[in-house]
Amino acid sequence: MQVAYLSHPSSLLHEMGEDHPECPDRVRVIADRLLSSGLLDLMVPIEAPAVSREQLLRTHTGMHVNDIEARAPLSGYARIDPDTVMNPRTLLAARHAAGAVVTATELVASGTCRRAFCNVRPPGHHATREAAMGFCFFNNIVVGIHHALGQLGIERVALCDFDVHHGNGSEDILAGDDRVLMLSTFQSALYPFSGEQPKGANIVSVPLAPYSDGQALREAVSQHWLPALERFEPQMIFISAGFDAHRDDELSHLAWTDHDYAWLTRQIVAQARRHAQGRIVSSLEGGYDLLALARSVEQHVRELLEVGAEGSV
Repeated sequence: MQVAYLSHPSSLLHEMGEDHPECPDRVRVIADRLLSSGLLDLMVPIEAPAVSREQLLRTHTGMHVNDIEARAPLSGYARIDPDTVMNPRTLLAARHAAGAVVTATELVASGTCRRAFCNVRPPGHHATREAAMGFCFFNNIVVGIHHALGQLGIERVALCDFDVHHGNGSEDILAGDDRVLMLSTFQSALYPFSGEQPKGANIVSVPLAPYSDGQALREAVSQHWLPALERFEPQMIFISAGFDAHRDDELSHLAWTDHDYAWLTRQIVAQARRHAQGRIVSSLEGGYDLLALARSVEQHVRELLEVGAEGSV
């Protein structure tokens, strides 16, 4: 099972100030965990190139791209919103984060690799067509989706977003596009305080009450996601892989465990095998308790690789 691992050194250079939860160590602990578990030895490592302007403009307005480029500081910090900050390396990191998903999409669509995991930051799913917000500058996963649909001959894709925060930017861009089925679970009444009412017939949103556990996740996926995927029959599946619904993560009030992420990924893999020739592109979104993040990503990647707990196929 060829699974690509995409990252870039610039992911470690973007930072938004001391004690900010969306920190460079997020990428570092994931890489260390995958290496120490032996999973990285089973993957195809690729240094992600930067996204092109043309690729960004399939998803974002020219005004937004220009604004992010213009606001990039030469020193110090530039504040985008109360939670989102640029340093002198942020623009480079954002370009490579989006470029990672584009390259992963090409590898998977061509059959060079069956699946791909992008260990990159900044994350992307809050970035709308016209604005950066919520730690996000470019919508990495949607840039990849539009590349698949616009350049690679893919006709139908599904996006599975299991970050604890609603992927408002992805929904903003994708709502009404019948080539895309967007499925999401998230904690209700949590930033960005959206998603309760889907914006399009192609959106399946399942808000979960605060303090819901993994059983609520499993019911949401079994009752809502899986039937929708069966009907839609995607040719490729994308994942906005947020791990901040973990019970150890202090930025939310859900109570998922490492094993819930394994179960959820297993369901997505089964759907990909059934409808999409196994093709999956996954990219990191949230997850801020570093130990829980590393363990949960390990479980996620194990399922993408389809290896058991001991690393055997």
